[in-house]
Amino acid sequence: MAYKIFAINPGSTSTKVALFYGEECLFSKNIAHSADELKQFKDLSEQYEYRTEIIMNELTAAGFTLDDVDAFVGRGGGLLSMEGGTYDLDELVLEHARTCFNGVVHPACLGPQIAHALAEKYGKPGFVVNAPDTDEFCDLARITGIKGIYRTSHLHALNLKETAIRHAHSIGKKYEDCNFIVCHLGGGVSVSAHCKGKMIDGNDIVGGDGPMAPTRCGTIPVVGILDYLAGGADVKALRAMMMKTGGFLSLCGTADGRELTERAKNGDKEAERTWNGFLYQTTKYIGEMAVVLSGKVDGILLGGGLVHNKDLVNYINEHCGWIAPVFAYPGEFEMEAMAAGAIRVLSGEEELKKYAGVPAWSGFED
Repeated sequence: MAYKIFAINPGSTSTKVALFYGEECLFSKNIAHSADELKQFKDLSEQYEYRTEIIMNELTAAGFTLDDVDAFVGRGGGLLSMEGGTYDLDELVLEHARTCFNGVVHPACLGPQIAHALAEKYGKPGFVVNAPDTDEFCDLARITGIKGIYRTSHLHALNLKETAIRHAHSIGKKYEDCNFIVCHLGGGVSVSAHCKGKMIDGNDIVGGDGPMAPTRCGTIPVVGILDYLAGGADVKALRAMMMKTGGFLSLCGTADGRELTERAKNGDKEAERTWNGFLYQTTKYIGEMAVVLSGKVDGILLGGGLVHNKDLVNYINEHCGWIAPVFAYPGEFEMEAMAAGAIRVLSGEEELKKYAGVPAWSGFED
């Protein structure tokens, strides 16, 4: 039986929506929001009605209704860390999304709110699939050399896990039976280790960890950070380097990977150094994840916008292909992932989970 699913993924400057019938995408729209449009709202909660109305208008204009949709899925912003999977969009999920309970004020918090409202309106279930703070780390992945500071899971979980699920299916296996190194190489960069259906390690893309990215600095020696602050920079500027102004942008003044590689090809030495440094760092972290998996790796899977660059794929294959075969999945599966999670639950392939409202991990017991 094929199910009809409507997925909602609000972002900082856009709202992505898609209507699926089984694996077929019937309708997809990336609705852009200008800065001037968003300025009229004092806070995130005020955008709820505005974004919902635009979604419904776009559906109507395209000739679609939601009357026969089987389930609604919203991007799970605002929620505390949890194990991966598909979760019931209940009142606790809704409340934590409304209040940005995890402390991250991001439009993804509107995803559960819009999905819940539509689910109520049409009398169908609502779900959240592999929320942004999906945390399945093994204990050893959390330890640092400073007491009281621990590594946490902040990764492109939705796309990483869906890429792994799809690849496992393509080779006739279940995700739960495989070991993969899965990378998301786009505006942010995630490199993760997946062991028998669990994402047990990876870099903290929010905390300034891992390879540099188009606007993120990646891992920096602590003494370099201290010197940076001693030189007059403040903590606010440093936090911006972690998420918005670091990486390609800091080194070369552009966050566009295509522009950077074109400049490198045309003799720009700084651009060439930056791009090659990014490739070097990415493969180094892939090597780390291979060690986490004890070298037992069924595949290295590459997703994200930068994977459209064939030279990148060739470089990773040349430097990491000895670990395991390398497979490229350019772009992302976020909307497909949201729909697929709902379908797995509706078809009985996967058990629906209940959001506990407490972190998946809150410290060691002893």
